[in-house]
Amino acid sequence: MSKVFHMYHMVNMSPWPLLMGFSVFSAVASLVKMFVLSECNSFFFSCLCASYIFYMWEKDVVRESTFQGHHSSRVVEGLIYGMILFIVSEVFFFLSFFWAFFHSSLNPVVDLGSCWPPSGILPLNAFGVPLLNTVVLLGSGVTITVCHQSIINEDWNLAKMSLGLTWGLGLYFLSLQYFEYMMAGYSISDSVFGSMFFMSTGFHGFHVMVGTGFLIIMFIRLLGNHFSMSHHLGFECAAWYWHFVDVVWLFLFSVVYWWGS
Repeated sequence: MSKVFHMYHMVNMSPWPLLMGFSVFSAVASLVKMFVLSECNSFFFSCLCASYIFYMWEKDVVRESTFQGHHSSRVVEGLIYGMILFIVSEVFFFLSFFWAFFHSSLNPVVDLGSCWPPSGILPLNAFGVPLLNTVVLLGSGVTITVCHQSIINEDWNLAKMSLGLTWGLGLYFLSLQYFEYMMAGYSISDSVFGSMFFMSTGFHGFHVMVGTGFLIIMFIRLLGNHFSMSHHLGFECAAWYWHFVDVVWLFLFSVVYWWGS
């Protein structure tokens, strides 16, 4: 029987999808336990397991694409569509938060004092730390664009410098957001305002955390000379995700911090 050749990558059997599913389920279950019993050890252990599994899974993907050459043009096309669909799903995820915010703020009920922000809530100054965070994220959007152009032009020194600055700004954003949460005079349990504020900005901060980790992995790969001017899809996916995070923050700053306060 003759062997059939095709452009697709038939992935070998891997334990990582199943193990990742178990670790994420364990993290969610332990998160509920942490809320009820204030027990956080199992949650951090589950997150540690998920991080290790992600590292091993990413290692296999890098080996298949960079060293074994399994990612043909047809495979790359499928990965691009997959990343686009993932970002679209994230758009609708944050759309639900904005929908709930407008539903509560445009017609505040009597329980909130018939006003927005609710009675007794002193919102944060939008032109303090939130504005600084906006400048930080917009600056990171510029540096990652510079890195992309540097990879295309094969200016590797500038690419490494700009990419390192990008994930550094991501860590700086997270530290500023932590400082902002410490300054807030309300908590997640203070009416729908507190719930919406911490849920929307907190999940965005989680996305910044994931995006920063994504960029650090790309930085390590860049130091290892894994990219070329024509083959750097991993970096492009990280850049798309980072630009998405930037755009979501602009809406959060305009709606939740500025208009909503």
